[in-house]
Amino acid sequence: MTVITRFPPSPTGYLHIGRARTALFNYLFARQNKGNMVFRIEDTDKERSKKEYEENIIDCLKWLNISYDSGPFRQSERNDIYKKYIQKLLDSGHAYISKEYPQEGETSKRTEVIRFKNPNKKISFTDLIRGEIEFDTTDLGDFVIARSVDEPLYHLTVVIDDHEMGITHVIRGEDGISNTPRQILIQEGIGAIRPLYAHVPLILASDKSKLSGRHGAVAVTEYRDKGYLPEAIINFLALLGWNPGTEQEIFTLDELITAFDLNKINKSGAIFNIEKLNWFNKEYIKKMSDDVFTITASPFLPAWLSVTHPIYIRSLPLIREKINTFGEIVSLFAEEGELSFIQFPNDYPKELLLWKKNPDPQVSHSHLEKVKKLLSDVSENDFTAEAIKNSIWSYAEEKGKGDVLWPFRVALTGKERSPDPFVSGAIIGKNESLARIDIALHKLSTIQ
Repeated sequence: MTVITRFPPSPTGYLHIGRARTALFNYLFARQNKGNMVFRIEDTDKERSKKEYEENIIDCLKWLNISYDSGPFRQSERNDIYKKYIQKLLDSGHAYISKEYPQEGETSKRTEVIRFKNPNKKISFTDLIRGEIEFDTTDLGDFVIARSVDEPLYHLTVVIDDHEMGITHVIRGEDGISNTPRQILIQEGIGAIRPLYAHVPLILASDKSKLSGRHGAVAVTEYRDKGYLPEAIINFLALLGWNPGTEQEIFTLDELITAFDLNKINKSGAIFNIEKLNWFNKEYIKKMSDDVFTITASPFLPAWLSVTHPIYIRSLPLIREKINTFGEIVSLFAEEGELSFIQFPNDYPKELLLWKKNPDPQVSHSHLEKVKKLLSDVSENDFTAEAIKNSIWSYAEEKGKGDVLWPFRVALTGKERSPDPFVSGAIIGKNESLARIDIALHKLSTIQ
């Protein structure tokens, strides 16, 4: 038997994190068993289905590197197939045309729908994750499967598509369990082979409530736009509800294909933890070469800073150290960000240069004069954080670190909070550092 899974989203919204995990699990299981995954667009809800959502789903799968072997098939293009099966169900007596009368107070006219004739029996199936599950279908009554011969509804189209496409395994969220008895009855009605079911636990918020937009259930594209890496998203999603049974946490896609096991999927809900996702993303950032990092970082850099600019090259180690996602680069260079000092705010208040424990402008002026002289002896080519520190550290220890380093920090950055002055000086370079010290010296000389 060739394993065939399917990923059948409805294009009624953007692909969110839960749906992406479902796609991943279907992909991993199919690849592990050298089988196929079918991609199917379930767009029978004509009012809510939109082309932009379909395109978003396709783009997200491509970005995540989740490939499929056939499709996308669209239910809206398969109506002739559904019509054939509806007629078969009507002819065999498994379905019938029901005249629906408006309820009291309604003004609508009498309509006709097609209902499945429920045999009112108990149905059981073995879920590959949850074990034996049994339903009494009596409570379902004779349920509607089509508005007309030309308008099939969800449960019918799903069963027909799974049958026609040879689906062997239905791997979906646990919210699909309640759909299973209706679908099994329809399978029996059309003579379809029952696929194996695996219902994956839902992804929950930290308080174990249903995941919502504010907890992380947002479109996958939002994570992409915030600078998360697809490899990190895949790694994170794989471990949401699945445990490899080892201490390993970082997996390549090929390693996931080898290690994935439906039997190791948890029965309880998986907790979405954004800190854990950030950790994964950071780990993948660490693995990047500087060249790949720069290519990825480029869209998030301010317009005034090109990746070939010496300041970017000198600030690269600090950027790499500080961020968990590439989107955080924007914050680093924002007005209050750690790297905002690169665009020097020379209108900072002159009193900021005074060390709180010794607020004498003459003292600060004297120390900055000495720091300038010491830095002048450091070559431009060797103007690193280490070289800057080595040149002035003995003097700072002798005269008082706060007295020397505080005005030096403010002189270079114009800010109360910033990276240490050695790093700041190395990033802006020797000439700019000396020029900023001159500005600070002038400010100090004007304090009465």
